Amino acid sequence: MVRSITVDLGERSYPIHIGSGLLRDIGQQCVQAGFPLRSPLLVVSDSEVAPRYLPVVEAALQEQGYTVVSHVIEAGEASKSLAVYEEVITTAIEAGLDRSSAVLALGGGVVGDLAGFVAASYMRGIGFVQIPTTILAHDSSVGGKVAVNHPLAKNMIGAFYQPTMVVYDLDTLSTLPPRQVSSGLAEVVKHGLILDREFAYWCREHASELLALNAEALGYALERGCAIKAEVVGNDEHEHGQRAILNLGHTIGHAIEAVGGYGVFLHGEAIAIGMAGSALLAAKLGRDQVIYEDTISMLSALGLPVKLPAEYSEDELMEAMMHDKKFKEGKMTFIVPDSIGAVSIINDVQQSAVREVISQLKKEGSPW
Repeated sequence: MVRSITVDLGERSYPIHIGSGLLRDIGQQCVQAGFPLRSPLLVVSDSEVAPRYLPVVEAALQEQGYTVVSHVIEAGEASKSLAVYEEVITTAIEAGLDRSSAVLALGGGVVGDLAGFVAASYMRGIGFVQIPTTILAHDSSVGGKVAVNHPLAKNMIGAFYQPTMVVYDLDTLSTLPPRQVSSGLAEVVKHGLILDREFAYWCREHASELLALNAEALGYALERGCAIKAEVVGNDEHEHGQRAILNLGHTIGHAIEAVGGYGVFLHGEAIAIGMAGSALLAAKLGRDQVIYEDTISMLSALGLPVKLPAEYSEDELMEAMMHDKKFKEGKMTFIVPDSIGAVSIINDVQQSAVREVISQLKKEGSPW
């Protein structure tokens, strides 16, 4: 069964295909997408994904007659850098990619963000195909945000650049370690927390099935998560308004990643702590305490952390948030839950309130 969703952006609309065995059809999908056989294709993958799935993708593309060149980066957030970006651009130039070529991102969010930024900037923009291989990438592969990190701030160097299509083969998820599964599910439940109350509670009720990678439960969850994001992006592609709600948990989460050096916490883990922080902030702003309690129960059911280790410096976290794109004129912008399934964008959150939230998130010992 293939589930298909359309991200509605007028002439730049594109499909998301979710199903099993789709890697073997990627060559046909590229032909149908209009990429000419005469133009080389560049597949970007990482050191963990490539050994498992790159040969399948290369064979499927070559079977259709494409010339394929591949670039494998080291797995991990550290590869989302200007130095690695330059290496991939060099591969594209040496391979003779032209304006009709495409970059295919085979991997998780790091690969997708990096490869997307390459596609957006090479010859001022060429074709781009997202082939996510993690649960987390159901979020990052949709919506066109592509970027690399600066040592001082995550995703500070990037662009809005929509893919031509997203091809999501569920079979690739079977090899994910449990911690990666939980990390990915953070962004799944986030979509429920911002816009679909029923789906948020569904995630908690079906947590054991999702963690066990039950095909039916996971297929539905990813379809629903992608559909929510597609709806938001279709209404506000460049984040002038509503799209900002997708950042629930990300202001604190990105600061945690930056202070930890991109790797101590997985992205979804950091965002989970950030969502716990946003729910705490909601309580401070007068929202019902049950929002925090239910948010914590949902995240915990999915095996996600909801506390900060004691050694994380409040000063360093606050400093990291000052570099965030959502920090303006001494005030901080936060996405704050009004209830489960509804949020508000608050543009004038006082730094003192955020510092109090950070303090409450900390405890001795493991964040789990």
